Amino acid sequence: MILLKMKHRSILLIFVFGFFFQLGHSQLTTSQYQKIDSIFREWNVPNHPGGSIGIMKEGKIVFSKAYGLASLEYLVPNSTSTLFNVASVSKQFTAMGIVLLHLQGKLSVDDNIKKYMPDLPEFAESITIRQMLHHSSGLRSLHALFSLAGWRSDDSRTNEDLYRIMKDQRDLNFPSGDEFLYCNTGYMFMAKIIEEVTKEKFTDWMKKSIFIPLDMTHTYVEDDYSRVVPDNATSYYTRKQGFDRAVEYWGYVGSGNIHSTTDDLLNWLENFYNPKPQWEKAFEMMLTLDPLNNGKFNDYAFGVRIDSLRGIKRIGHGGSIGGYRSFICTYPDEKLSIAIITNFSTSSPGNKAVEISKILLDHVTKNNEGINANISKAIKLSNKTLQKYVASYWNDKNNIVRQIYLKNDTLRYVRSENNEVRIIPMKKNEFKMVDSSVKIRFELSKEQGKTMRTFIDHNSPTVFSAFKPIRLLIQRSYYNHLSANISARN
Repeated sequence: MILLKMKHRSILLIFVFGFFFQLGHSQLTTSQYQKIDSIFREWNVPNHPGGSIGIMKEGKIVFSKAYGLASLEYLVPNSTSTLFNVASVSKQFTAMGIVLLHLQGKLSVDDNIKKYMPDLPEFAESITIRQMLHHSSGLRSLHALFSLAGWRSDDSRTNEDLYRIMKDQRDLNFPSGDEFLYCNTGYMFMAKIIEEVTKEKFTDWMKKSIFIPLDMTHTYVEDDYSRVVPDNATSYYTRKQGFDRAVEYWGYVGSGNIHSTTDDLLNWLENFYNPKPQWEKAFEMMLTLDPLNNGKFNDYAFGVRIDSLRGIKRIGHGGSIGGYRSFICTYPDEKLSIAIITNFSTSSPGNKAVEISKILLDHVTKNNEGINANISKAIKLSNKTLQKYVASYWNDKNNIVRQIYLKNDTLRYVRSENNEVRIIPMKKNEFKMVDSSVKIRFELSKEQGKTMRTFIDHNSPTVFSAFKPIRLLIQRSYYNHLSANISARN
């Protein structure tokens, strides 16, 4: 009996010790876990898609949970091992492929791309791989070109389709290196360059050279949507009456279409603050920031954005294709990483990652003068004044729409359906976006009408012009398609 009691006591001590040992290694508090879980509770309802969420702190996964259904047709639930198309999050892996070949001396990021694609036309300006990495090449965008060529939004398209169209182009959007313009074309070209240099298929080389060495054993590049791959989530568009299945038209690689899990993505993100042996130089190079030709700052490094949230350095990227939405980021100084991958169009993973960050970094942000430190200096404007800025705005260069509307005495900035954020007035015509470094300035004139300029740090402004509702009907296909596929830069 005594021995039995001693045994039970030993087991209890081991359990208690283990519990506190785990807490000492960055486990979440009960309160933190419950707050994070509540962010995604709305996904755990009948007949609703969802996603998978993973959080890593100091090299240990402290939150891993899935919500909603991977298949509405067959009522298959998502799990933490479910694969999702991570869309433009894929760009950083293509960038890493280029970085590895650069470090091996097989190419240079400063090479002219015609060295590897001699059949491209002679543009007025030469284009380097480095400029494509930074989205400053001036190349025209994949989706804009297909739309102008009359392709329907769900027509199947591949890298070869893009190359064929690009061979007929004669001009750039701007001299290479002059501006930042998010462009899938450059990253699709880099997939071709990798194949030219390695003499291997892009999908195979990426698996062998990046995914397997970095413990991303479930991750792969998808270039053939006729294949059946187990454990993949189906993606859905959110509609008023429920959900529609997204037709898979995207057969291109380099700019997107990598499938992965949250565990694999967290393994990848850890390398930005604790790289695996012999990968140190590669991940350091991934964070290369180069100015534009005019010396202005560009926060887009090699396939990742480098910014801050409330004064804390952040490395990350989002993605969107069909009904898939994704966002991954790491705070290297805090050794904190977040991965959210989803299978429905209104999931807003970027916004939810910010909510998680606030919960887990609260102790840091209270001591930092962050992005929103000056919100306390906001001024009060009447609804009559705010109403002057309400409009739909169009940017011709990027072919994107933004909408400004008034709700509860506050202006809202809308990128796409269910992707909006509050903007706070700092001056009569200048606003700051909540939880972001984006600034917005409105200009009203009889000659030019309403103009909206958005600013990020020291970058050149993105200029939008207000348009009347009749034009909205003309541009509706751009709004629905491009807003889902062009990264939300501003």
